[in-house]
Amino acid sequence: MKIIVCMKQVPDTNEVKIDPVKGTLIRDGVPSIINPDDKNAIEEAVRIKESREDAHVTVISMGPPQAGTALREALAMGADEAILLSDREFAGSDTWATSAILASAINRIGDYDIIFCGRQAIDGDTAQVGPEIAEHLKLPQITYVSNLEIHEDEVITHRTVEDGYYVIKSQMPVLLTAIKDLNTPRYPSIKGIYQAYREKEIKIWSINDIIVDRENIGLKGSPTNVKSSFTPSVKFNGEILSGTTKEVINELIVKLREKQVI
Repeated sequence: MKIIVCMKQVPDTNEVKIDPVKGTLIRDGVPSIINPDDKNAIEEAVRIKESREDAHVTVISMGPPQAGTALREALAMGADEAILLSDREFAGSDTWATSAILASAINRIGDYDIIFCGRQAIDGDTAQVGPEIAEHLKLPQITYVSNLEIHEDEVITHRTVEDGYYVIKSQMPVLLTAIKDLNTPRYPSIKGIYQAYREKEIKIWSINDIIVDRENIGLKGSPTNVKSSFTPSVKFNGEILSGTTKEVINELIVKLREKQVI
């Protein structure tokens, strides 16, 4: 069984600030991490590998050279192979262009059974790249996967929705997007870290290593763009109630009734 995981290195958003003039993220000095949902995808792929002797896990990521650090972590978790798609011509790609690049790389790898992606990246929150990869590759897809079983050549999943889940079955190959309820990602072992940095290599592919339309990638080839990013401003003032507990509760009830909240 051949499993491919698409992973993104993202800034740790608890540390990110927004430039008040430019409206862009201030990334200087901000630590980067594996996108949380992608880490669940890696974990599930490694668990399948551990339960099947024939399983092989390849992790791919698109980004600058420093994204190699996140790929090393994926290798330390138990992935067999890592590929970094890095080229200046990829810069500025929106979700559609990014998915086209990743799909082209997956086509080159070939002969896959399951493609895992995280549900969405915490720096963009679009949840678009995984489904778009499936569209490029003309694959069935199941998103928001919270449980997975594999039986011969098919998968049986729970697709989580707001008030429950659907049980969905699909033949392989298939693309799945993982959510945090799927599993708890492991911490890399000392042995895994050693192997990731000493025994395993990261393959670096440029635009010349994949077959992709140069007119449909990068900033110029992206059909969408982010106009601005900003921190929402507070448009109302809070009110602090004082008095005894009983007085505060009574006053709060009166105010909520005035606003027809209760």
